[in-house]
Amino acid sequence: DSIGPNDKVILIIEDDTPFAKTLLDFTRKRSYKGIVAVRGDVGIEMANQYNPLAILLDIQLPIKDGWQVMEELKSNPKTRHIPVHIMSSLSMKRESLLKGAVDFINKPVALEHMKQIFEKLEVALTRSPKQVLIVEENEQHAKALSYFLETSNIQTRVVKNVSESIEALSKKEVDCVILDMGVPDKNAYETLEIIKKKEGLENLPIIIFTGKSLSKGEESRIKQYADSIVLKTAHSYQRILDEAGLFLHLIEENQKQEKPSVRKTLAGLNDVLKDKVVLIADDDVRNIFSLTKALEQHQMKILPAVDGKDALKVLAENPKVDVVLMDMMMPELDGYQTTQEIRKIPMYKQLPILAVTAKAMMGDREKCIAAGASDYISKP
Repeated sequence: DSIGPNDKVILIIEDDTPFAKTLLDFTRKRSYKGIVAVRGDVGIEMANQYNPLAILLDIQLPIKDGWQVMEELKSNPKTRHIPVHIMSSLSMKRESLLKGAVDFINKPVALEHMKQIFEKLEVALTRSPKQVLIVEENEQHAKALSYFLETSNIQTRVVKNVSESIEALSKKEVDCVILDMGVPDKNAYETLEIIKKKEGLENLPIIIFTGKSLSKGEESRIKQYADSIVLKTAHSYQRILDEAGLFLHLIEENQKQEKPSVRKTLAGLNDVLKDKVVLIADDDVRNIFSLTKALEQHQMKILPAVDGKDALKVLAENPKVDVVLMDMMMPELDGYQTTQEIRKIPMYKQLPILAVTAKAMMGDREKCIAAGASDYISKP
């Protein structure tokens, strides 16, 4: 049978041919076009070629096993949105879900479970827009992250603490949680534990957003409960979008059909940034150049300064600066001293100052905030 552009295709990657045939027959009964690959490498090729609606994936495969297939599918923007349903022995369940599978079913699969598999896949395919719960105490940070995610057709709900988040999660309308831990403390671990122990939430993806470089101990403790850890850096919102996309199985193709609303939201983001004045203080002109290039795409106005003294001079000459990107390691007057000087001026008490550092070291964020920075990002 030929496959047309409007056909609903399910890709089955399974080397047990009698079982693959059973899956294929069931797929066709539900009005899908089924295609089968008996090797992992061929499965990847077929996923790229046919862009299936969903993939049924076995782990024990020749040439490339199911984990390698999953890794390649989820690292490729063209295939990362495709919901994958892993079929293997029960010991593989947690790892499957962590790697972005939409569901897992224990082998051997009884035929009565086939209906359940397809129902779960269909829910993953049709549920749109996706909903993310953001647990964040800082209202400004929550708004910024929420705005960024909504440009990709992800609905967000913001809560400030654990009790609010548990209440929101109990309604079962949330597909993923982003928990801003700031600095991991006892409460943060308790939040994770409460969410994961609540019935029905065991497999809910949790992304941890933290401004602190974690020790090995902290990282391994968080990873017992969380599915991904994102450090606050210049690229962290995009990383969060990528991680959320992986766990939510965002159908990027669908966004093409949703263009009016997405474009409207993106236009909103550009409207926020347009004509805003940014002071960039950095002693490395290459950094000023690359930041200028990126920000000018949003029609922002850039004021460069090559050290702290220069930044204070530029600020005095241009009192209508909207935001400052402050490199912390500069000669003469460093970023910490410059930020403190700016904060002494009454009209700049609330001016957003983003501290930018070359290395994310333990305690950096706290030091920047203590100096008066609004937030902290690390290079690159």
